[in-house]
Amino acid sequence: MAINREDIINEIKKVYDPEIPVNIWDLGLVYDISINDDGVVIEMTFTSPTCPMMEEILNEVKTNVETVTDGKPVDVKLVWDPAWDLSRMSDAARIELDLTDQGW
Repeated sequence: MAINREDIINEIKKVYDPEIPVNIWDLGLVYDISINDDGVVIEMTFTSPTCPMMEEILNEVKTNVETVTDGKPVDVKLVWDPAWDLSRMSDAARIELDLTDQGW
């Protein structure tokens, strides 16, 4: 069975930072998803390097995505370049967080 990118995204959308009522996909924290014969590599970041829930969120992404990879490994890489900013958020996230008047 082939690993489906949309299934991976759907699992990522189930992950929330407990302090923000928007999933990490819509926050724009996921920079890249690579699927190959060896498994899945996800590059993601956080809004702040001091996020107290960082390890828990990284583990939740890995665990959730593993449910749709047919036993292939999932590697979640934390990256800081480019730095996250509000422009990475989806329109839905901006509406949810009442950031629609920011000129984005």
